[in-house]
This record gives sequence, C-alpha cells and structure tokens, in this order.
Amino acid sequence: MQQTLKQYDQAFAPCKDIFMKKLHDYGTAWRILRTSSLTDQIFIKAQRIRTLEEKEKSEVGEGIYQEFQGIVNYAIMALIQIDLKPSDEKDMPAQKANALYDAYAFNVRELMAKKNHDYGEAWRNMRISSLTDLILMKLLRVKQIEDNLGKTLISEGVDANYMDMANYALFALIKLDELNSESNV
Repeated sequence: MQQTLKQYDQAFAPCKDIFMKKLHDYGTAWRILRTSSLTDQIFIKAQRIRTLEEKEKSEVGEGIYQEFQGIVNYAIMALIQIDLKPSDEKDMPAQKANALYDAYAFNVRELMAKKNHDYGEAWRNMRISSLTDLILMKLLRVKQIEDNLGKTLISEGVDANYMDMANYALFALIKLDELNSESNV
C-alpha cells in the first residue's frame, strides 16, 4: 500500500501543478460551470481517451496522459461546485481555490486508500482501457442522476462518482507511468 500511496501522490502532483498554472492564466472562470457542464467536460475527455485507445493515433498531438490529468482536475472542480454551487462571480482568490483543491484532493485520496484496502489493489491487474470504460460508465450514471435532479433510490450521489472517476484516472496515470518506465529500461 505504501508504494501505491507514493505512486498516487506522484501522479497527483502534476495534476495539481496544471490546475495552479491554469488558475494563474484563467483565474476561476470554471466557477461559472454547472456540474452538468463539468460532467460533459469529463465525458469529452474520457471519450477522446477511448477513441485514442482504439485508433492509437492522435491528430491534435495531445495523448491520453493529459486527458486523464484533465479528468482528475475536472472531477475536483465538480466536487467544489457541488458544495459551492456555480457562480457568476468567477474571481475566487487563488489562495481559496488552492485550499479547496487540496481539501477535495485529500478526500479523494482518503477514499482511494479505503477502497484500495478493501479491494486488495485489484486495479493493478486491470487494463487501462477498463479504467477508461469505468470512467465512462460513472459518467453515464452521473448524467442519469443529474437528469433525475439528483434523486436516487439506492445509489451513491454524484460526489462519490466524481471521486471514483478521479481515482480511476489516477490509477491509469500510475499504470501509464509504469509502462513508460518499463520501456525506458
């Protein structure tokens, strides 16, 4: 488990770095987005990953690694938006946005550690394409919950699904890092 936590943190760090750099460049313009729009942003990224996995060629230059990083960040933004609600006031101080990102990232990591314990690191034996499909399935679930105005009979809410999507994306990043280090040996 210690190796997983170390790899997880190493995969998460560049996601946070991207978030902070975009925060500098764009501010908190994302605060205007409703969670359904963030769901669609994640869907676009996950669908692109699946397409690239099947076609094995990118026409725009960015690969699946950057798309998984985007899923992590959009999922955390969605978690923030669930609690704060969308706002036309996009000028949240960078320090507050940073603190919120860290708080939700901590919650996502804690959930991963608990589930990873209970599932015995089953993700290590999964294919990256399966992680992509699980993200897409979670997105379809979230869309259905959103279409039902957040009402569920037995299911987890959208927040749990966003956390799972972030964790699946981070597992994929870890697996991609491992593949990259194996090919460099």
